[in-house]
Amino acid sequence: MRLTRTSTTPKVSGLGISRRQFLKRSGAATSGVAGLGLFGSTMMQRAEAVEKTPYSDAPVETRRTICSHCSVGCGVYAEVQEGVWTHQEPAFDHPINRGAHCAKGASLRQHGHSTRRLKYPMKLVGGEWQRLSWDQAIDEIGAKVLELTEQHGPDSVYWLGSAKFSNEQAYLMRKFAALAGTNNTDHQARICHSTTVAGVANTWGYGAMTNSLNDLQNSRSIMFIGSNPSEAHPVAMQHILLAKERSQAEIIVVDPRFTRTAAKADHYVRIRPGSDVAFIWGLLWHIFENGWEDQQYIDQRVYAMDEVRNEVANFPPSEVERITGVPEAAMYDTARRLAENRPGCIVWCMGGTQHTTGNNNTRAYCILELALGNIGKSGGGANIFRGHDNVQGATDLGLMSHSLPGYYGLSEAAWKHWAQIWDLDYEWLKSRFDQTEYADGYPMHSSGITVSRWIDGVLEEDQDISQRTSLKAMFYWGHAVNSQTRGTEMQKAMQKLEMMVIVDPYPTVAGVMHDRSDGVYLLPAATQFETYGSVTATNRSLQWRDRVVEPAFEAKPDHSIMYLLSQRLGFADELFKNIQINGEEPLIEDITREFNRGMWTVGYTGQSPERLKTHQQNWHTFSFRDLRAEGGPADGDYYGLPWPCWGTAELNHPGTPILYDTSKPVSQGGLTFRARFGIEHEGTPILADNSFSAGSDLEDGYPEFSAQMLKDLGWWDELTDEEKAAAEGKNWKTDLSGGIQRVAIAHECSPFGNAKARCNVWTFPDPIPKHREPLYTSRRDLVEDYPTWDDVASHYRLPTLYQSIQQNDASKKYPIIMTSGRLVEYEGGGEETRSMSWLAELQQEMFVEINPALANDLGVKDGNMVWVEGAEGGRIKVKAMVTPRVAREVVFMPFHFGGMFQGESLADRYPDGTTPYVIGEAVNTATTYGYDSVTQMQETKCTLCRIELAS
Repeated sequence: MRLTRTSTTPKVSGLGISRRQFLKRSGAATSGVAGLGLFGSTMMQRAEAVEKTPYSDAPVETRRTICSHCSVGCGVYAEVQEGVWTHQEPAFDHPINRGAHCAKGASLRQHGHSTRRLKYPMKLVGGEWQRLSWDQAIDEIGAKVLELTEQHGPDSVYWLGSAKFSNEQAYLMRKFAALAGTNNTDHQARICHSTTVAGVANTWGYGAMTNSLNDLQNSRSIMFIGSNPSEAHPVAMQHILLAKERSQAEIIVVDPRFTRTAAKADHYVRIRPGSDVAFIWGLLWHIFENGWEDQQYIDQRVYAMDEVRNEVANFPPSEVERITGVPEAAMYDTARRLAENRPGCIVWCMGGTQHTTGNNNTRAYCILELALGNIGKSGGGANIFRGHDNVQGATDLGLMSHSLPGYYGLSEAAWKHWAQIWDLDYEWLKSRFDQTEYADGYPMHSSGITVSRWIDGVLEEDQDISQRTSLKAMFYWGHAVNSQTRGTEMQKAMQKLEMMVIVDPYPTVAGVMHDRSDGVYLLPAATQFETYGSVTATNRSLQWRDRVVEPAFEAKPDHSIMYLLSQRLGFADELFKNIQINGEEPLIEDITREFNRGMWTVGYTGQSPERLKTHQQNWHTFSFRDLRAEGGPADGDYYGLPWPCWGTAELNHPGTPILYDTSKPVSQGGLTFRARFGIEHEGTPILADNSFSAGSDLEDGYPEFSAQMLKDLGWWDELTDEEKAAAEGKNWKTDLSGGIQRVAIAHECSPFGNAKARCNVWTFPDPIPKHREPLYTSRRDLVEDYPTWDDVASHYRLPTLYQSIQQNDASKKYPIIMTSGRLVEYEGGGEETRSMSWLAELQQEMFVEINPALANDLGVKDGNMVWVEGAEGGRIKVKAMVTPRVAREVVFMPFHFGGMFQGESLADRYPDGTTPYVIGEAVNTATTYGYDSVTQMQETKCTLCRIELAS
């Protein structure tokens, strides 16, 4: 509900009453008894403001939108008068945030109004920024793209997208890159949760959060490992604290740093950065030793847990303490708390993912929950908190270098599927790509360069890259380059490019750190409050945003900019073949309907624009406990139709609130584990054994559904004639009629089959997760026992180094472990939030946290300026914060700062009036090389450094 004014009292900002009204109504502002007695005559003097706050009595229009910071998905009421966003309120009736805001969310209105935004297109000429018209900018940029494509091939241009896109914009960007003839496109998920997506999807089918924030209220234990929601996802804390209150949940925090979340925990465990797998195996050692595992669950729903037991046997308490630093008593106590308080869940974020071994970490977390029988249960789950407001959706919509929308991959069949959705000739689409075969294969079917490695895509020699040439141009479209490692090499890569294009509401660090004098363009993109569409929250719910205000200055929505560029590049007709164009803005609803037609794999087919808008207009009808609508026009739906929302919108599937929950029928949101990996492995069946969803007509494991399977079961004639024609020779994810899914669900079966989750991912470098030391480790005594991998000649088109780096001992010169993380005041690379005065006032300086003992050893005092030098020579000048939050051998820095580079201010390099209120050194100037063996995730959570006093 919203609180509305019923009296004629002038309206005040926000809810409730102003301080002046309070004083007036209490009598304190009059000569009454309360005023005289409470304050006394000397305290009460008339104060005359120099200027009165402007007040408009223009009609108020209220728009519903979603916070654009983290992925909690908080609802916001935006009040608009005469086209100006004048007030905002957290939505008290929203089923996720229920009237709560963090500092970032409370500042949203200033994001739209910030004077520090880009105001018009610009280019750098002779070291000076020059204003351009949009026509001139699009013409020049387009001409250069065509020139580079002709000279060097389509893979020479990199289209780096954004987790700040709506679902529709993310989908359109991936389609744009495809029609441009390249897989060199990606977004922030690569450097935040790509190891989650790969690790979790390859364990049980889908690489996403299994439950919801609301369902945390039902947990009896919650273990946070590499996650600090008090700062990264503050509004999620209300659900976590309700779990303590309602379910007496044990809150366990495992982190190298005593965080604000740890301050709310029942139990805190400090581990050495980079030792997550050893820690999890240490817990499982005690769980197996004491018989605390859920053996029936394992027998029915888990494959290869015995292989895990064999690996865990190598990690007795003494070895775990040697690797992690955690004593046996603490390990036993943690394992006991988890075992005695079920259902329980595990929560992780970038502290667990940003490692060379990130995929091993995420799979180990999953295996722990499988051993305890916590997956597919209310209060249980693997609850992955995503960082950006639409990083989940942008991933689902395929804005990445290794897949098309819906995780279809890059095979010929995948391209033909999407060519059919796009109503394009497959051969024409194929002709857009370089036709040469390289080390990784043909470019159309080989993963493109990742955002984490675009630097090497520029700097490597052509003969070492699995495409025609190195990268020649970069589009940074809603991306903070200071959130990436190896800042000094990044600057070299920027200088080598022939063109840089920054598309963003702000200039960003990319616009100033390059040390170039020309070849850089700035295009002002609208904020997400100046456009509309859907975004996917961390729990897989899709939410619809209204357009709050029209784009400020000369900014344009991202999808409009894509349209203008595609016109100049010559493929607008193909890109928007089934999408209406109004002026120069594509119709968002048409884009939603297009991906609805194609994304059968993850169930993005049932969330039509109409259903999403109905949910948006009826927030108040959805339960804060389980997200289900109680009456109203969406009665029975789960809020946001969390995917998979099976079948077409007409099927009215309610969405899936908890993945793999067999206690519900599939038609009501229940699910099994996905049969994604066949029916057997090396002779051992991997389908579920005597486990199935409620009401299922198949009471055992079964493979994924296909036309042939329907015929074998005798269910084929349940399809209509039209569905039969479309489904012939197809399966559940390629049948565009939805008939196969409809019939499977009519029998309460999961369209994707019913299998066991697998502990052995036989396609990964380490089929069973292993502990491996970081590339830059201070524990040289562990390298021989737990070495990294051998170097790889080509991975995502680039050579990737492991052993050749680890074999060099950097710990003598750089003995201190360096890690990084978030602050509550800022988000991502920080350019947006540091450009808001309200937030900038709260956190004004970049800093490094140093343990008192280490500070004393270094002769550093609190408040001193120090140089932090990374193991590859990058140096940053920051203020020392001496605190016991970190261990003696570890230092911590936030990653939200930019605008300084190795001691030099870049403030004068921003276009006039766009310098953020707060600038500072980027921690990633000092971070080092290191990439996950499956996804190319960057390693930011455990590298080495040295510290000295700045003169």
